[in-house]
Amino acid sequence: MTRDKKLVRALRGEPQEIPPVWLMRQAGRYLPEYRSTRSLAGDFLSLCYTPDLAAEVTLQPIRRYDFDAAILFADILLVPHALGADLSFEPGEGPRLSTVTDSASLSSLKPVEEIHLTLAPVYETLRILSGALPAGTALIGFAGAPWTVATYMVAGRGTPDQGPAHALRTADPVTFDALIQLLTEATISYLSAQIEAGAEVVKLFDSWAGSLEGEAFDRYAIEPIVKIVASLKSRWPEVPVIVFPRGAGSRYAGFARTTGADCVALDSGVDARWAAERVQVDGCVQGNLDPGHLVTGGPALVEETCRIVRELSGGPHVFNLGHGVTPDADPANVHRILEAIRR
Repeated sequence: MTRDKKLVRALRGEPQEIPPVWLMRQAGRYLPEYRSTRSLAGDFLSLCYTPDLAAEVTLQPIRRYDFDAAILFADILLVPHALGADLSFEPGEGPRLSTVTDSASLSSLKPVEEIHLTLAPVYETLRILSGALPAGTALIGFAGAPWTVATYMVAGRGTPDQGPAHALRTADPVTFDALIQLLTEATISYLSAQIEAGAEVVKLFDSWAGSLEGEAFDRYAIEPIVKIVASLKSRWPEVPVIVFPRGAGSRYAGFARTTGADCVALDSGVDARWAAERVQVDGCVQGNLDPGHLVTGGPALVEETCRIVRELSGGPHVFNLGHGVTPDADPANVHRILEAIRR
């Protein structure tokens, strides 16, 4: 059944006349049903850790839009939380974490084998979804890539330039490399457990890959992903892996070939024609409509959607955004995207 699902066929390299569609952050604050369910949980972290509610918000966009895939509702910072970092989400300000800035704070984290007690509700959410999704809808699990997760752990919050992580990797590479290694092992274990719980596809979000250059990009964006993909493929060779190295620019070319990923997700800054010539030659690409079009709508939304589909029609393509749906998006504009693609 999994092999026949539209998304999985694309990820295995099959071009399709009508590409499969799902959207990053397709479950979120732009949907009134999401806001209602979140109010029941009380706070964001409780929503992630309450399987019935997390499954419900995962299913809401599937009911509304009939996407070709559902993505687990969770957060990339659940892994550091499971490793022992304090984590909270401040309304309007984003996440706050206890920091890892030296060997002592790194040593205070838990070993990888202990993360699953905290993450058990996430696996239960996946089991619920496996039984609740329509037969043709693929189930995507995910995690943050080690570099991106490390930037939050070092700074204790999101930063505009990931400066604290860059400073630590330069000043204390031993500690920083040990943190990356710990997160690599934890991510392998976490995604493995997600697959065992029912995930049919997994995705790695390296949201801050674009702040790395040259040798640092190779060391912190590519090498950990190579290890993660190879480990997952050794156990589950049939489970496709999507990787999103946002902001990678010219480094998108060859990224799938180098890392072993089945699909590379493109940010909105990548020209679709360039991607067809330089990235899609190595396999499936995903993307990459600017999420701002979901706010402004109009003819430009349809024109740009159709252009992306047309430019990437020569190979395997999963239609998506170049980043996540924003809270101010108009839900009606998502329908317009689907009509443009599927008509």
